[in-house]
Amino acid sequence: MPAASLLLDWYDRHRRTLPWREATRDPYRIWLSEVMLQQTTVAAVGPRWLRFLARFPDVGTLAASPWADVAEEWAGLGYYARARNLHACAQAVVARGGFPTTEAGLRELPGIGAYTAAAVAAIAFGREVVPLDGNVERVTARLAAIEDPLPGARPRLNRLAQHWMEQPAARARPGDFVQALFDLGATICVPRNPACAICPWLQGCEGQRSGIAPTLPRKAAKKARPLKRGVHFLLLDGAGRLLLRRRPPTGLLGGMLELPGTPWRETPWTEAEIPPFAPLPGLTWRALDGEAKHGFTHFELHMALRVATLPNSDAPDGEWLTPQAARAALPGTMQKLLDLAASAGALREG
Repeated sequence: MPAASLLLDWYDRHRRTLPWREATRDPYRIWLSEVMLQQTTVAAVGPRWLRFLARFPDVGTLAASPWADVAEEWAGLGYYARARNLHACAQAVVARGGFPTTEAGLRELPGIGAYTAAAVAAIAFGREVVPLDGNVERVTARLAAIEDPLPGARPRLNRLAQHWMEQPAARARPGDFVQALFDLGATICVPRNPACAICPWLQGCEGQRSGIAPTLPRKAAKKARPLKRGVHFLLLDGAGRLLLRRRPPTGLLGGMLELPGTPWRETPWTEAEIPPFAPLPGLTWRALDGEAKHGFTHFELHMALRVATLPNSDAPDGEWLTPQAARAALPGTMQKLLDLAASAGALREG
């Protein structure tokens, strides 16, 4: 196992400048960054993290805020269960009087799993634990030349990664050490074409010595994701505003705004099966060509869109927003329906 001190020396010279690193060891800010970084790129998270903090500067403010405000601020970041868990976790932290300072204590909070608990424990509280994310998995698999495929190899990789904390240099700076691992995987030990020649751990890498480092970690073949379909409705009023409704509080995109529509299912919708929406006198629905497509973790989604304009002042209940306000409030899935409408000339956002 290569020396932790070599990685820390490299990190001190080449660490990435990230906004959550420049702050104090505030567990709220670190926890927020880790939740946002799940399934979202660093480049996308940076400005959104700052914007979120401007609106919810501390855990107490977040806990006391209405869910609709949190959902609105999260719009566009995807994986919306994270936002629901974030809100519930903030309320739990306030109820107990602050963040737990141990990995085990953090795991007891709503929505905090093994990785996030380890990351917050190490970075915010100096606990001697290595969080296992994709970067750490890749670095560990290459250093030890582990050819067993993921996800089955994950427990073995986790055991190997924890051994770094047996070294004095890592124990002295656990937060910096785990962030150094993140940076190594993100900038040098990258998935394709790793920059092995400038890696601080080059001499200790079994994968590089045996010539298989770029092929690691191996991954088991993925099953094809099922395809689901839905039909949604874009209803405009005379002022060009559109009707949005809020989804149920639980389930996929729970509590988020949406264009009203059918459930999503694998069986295609026939004309006879599509339930009528806003059956008002004189209202005519036009089906747009094409579909809005979105990929979730466990399925692909194709959405058809129908457009109508209110013929009079009788407006169904819901939230009526301008196209610009709707785009800011809607999750990315629903924004793709606005894209479809705009490309067909059925919606003006300018």
